[in-house]
Amino acid sequence: MNTTHAHHHDHAHPHAATAAGGGRTRKLLFAFVLTVLMMVAEVLGGMWSGSLALLADAGHMMVDALALLLAVVGAWMATRPADARRSYGYGRIEVLAGFVNALSQFVLVGWIIYEAVTRLLHPGEILSGVMLAVAIVGLVVNMLVLRILHGHAHDDVNLASASLHVLGDLLGSLAAVLAALAIRWFGWLWADPLLSMLVSLLILGSAWRLLRVSAHILLEGVPDGMDSAQVEAALHTADPGIRDIHHLHVWQLASGSRMATLHAELDEHADGASALQAINRLLAERFGIQHVTVQIDPGKCLDASGDCTGHAHR
Repeated sequence: MNTTHAHHHDHAHPHAATAAGGGRTRKLLFAFVLTVLMMVAEVLGGMWSGSLALLADAGHMMVDALALLLAVVGAWMATRPADARRSYGYGRIEVLAGFVNALSQFVLVGWIIYEAVTRLLHPGEILSGVMLAVAIVGLVVNMLVLRILHGHAHDDVNLASASLHVLGDLLGSLAAVLAALAIRWFGWLWADPLLSMLVSLLILGSAWRLLRVSAHILLEGVPDGMDSAQVEAALHTADPGIRDIHHLHVWQLASGSRMATLHAELDEHADGASALQAINRLLAERFGIQHVTVQIDPGKCLDASGDCTGHAHR
């Protein structure tokens, strides 16, 4: 068995990733421009009509404009190559942007609820016609932006966070349309702040889920839908020469970028090269792990600490 190299690094970085990153950047940039334009329109419309629902949606859009800008920067940075100081590149910036975006929603929801309670206690005059017109335009624009961002990978936290903000805008515009109709037809001034509060609570749930996902990635947790114990069990069957698998770590660097490190203890006469190929092939085909670092232990574990009992770490 060839034991010249104790470690093997498989760096599989598809060229398609850069092209995909460029596509995400263009989508996010277009969504950013549309959001800023609509935000200005809703601020003017909200001030003119006196509608909290419009101002709340404009507040969503203001945060969304920043969120989309952060997402654009995150997607662009993710395409930058690794350098001497950041050997894994800048892909995790998009996860950090998603984390910040989720936190920003909590602040926004708090402001909207405060304003809604104030409006319920002290209602004011609302121009329902202006409110309705602006809300309908906002609804159409938000549907267009959400369509642009639709179809992202389920673990693309950057686009997921941007889509969450736009979905909040869409719900806010829908609430503004319903509130405008209620005020115009029935004179229910309370519908404006009440629907604003309802939308904020719905957004709060989505923001919490996004916060948990991005925090899990930043803490280098096992990717969703993957069981490290199952990965370890599968690796035992990858090659007949594998005696044991230990010190297995599986995590996610950024959107869709799954990574793993492990020790493979081989039989005395096993073919190390064959075992390495089998390990990399199994992890790529069955678990979507493209970046693998394997330490070959020729018979006895070579861990300097002497602890060779470690198995899958969750």
